[in-house]
Amino acid sequence: MGRVTTAFRAFFRSLFDASTATRVDEALRAKGLPAGRDQVPQPTPSQLSLVTTEPVPIREQKPVQNGAVTLLASLQRDARLVDFLQEDLSNYSNEQVGAAVRDIHRDSAQVLERFFAIRSVLKQAEGDKITVPAGFDAGRYRLTGKLNGTAPFQGTLQHHGWEVTKCELPAFTGSESAGKTIAPVEVEIP
Repeated sequence: MGRVTTAFRAFFRSLFDASTATRVDEALRAKGLPAGRDQVPQPTPSQLSLVTTEPVPIREQKPVQNGAVTLLASLQRDARLVDFLQEDLSNYSNEQVGAAVRDIHRDSAQVLERFFAIRSVLKQAEGDKITVPAGFDAGRYRLTGKLNGTAPFQGTLQHHGWEVTKCELPAFTGSESAGKTIAPVEVEIP
């Protein structure tokens, strides 16, 4: 039996059998092995099946795209948001910019609703008096002004906050080289 096979057998038997692990550890520390080979229990066929000489197929990993890039790509595809933000607007009138923003606003809101279903954290209107409870989550409440004492705090709601009620980004199906692409190059062939 070769050394590689012996090493695999020792590894897997040690992994699944505490007494074997102890004997292997003692052998590695040079405390000796049992005198006769017949004293060492032979592995059962089921234990031997843990070691295979068959080649294991390597699964090809599918390319991935960062979720932020997926979101930007969707905002670009559906609302042309990146085009708008990258455009120099100094040569356009306020009316022209305003007209473009209406479509971008509507289409971007649809993308955010489709992926995240964004809702207000609190239902109260801005300007309403509210109570911030004791033990509040600092990730959900940002307190400003003069803070004295401990919660509960009384204050005026400045912003109701936003939260996602789902996060369903589409699965990326492109190639590895397209993983950072927000919008593909467009070429019209005459």
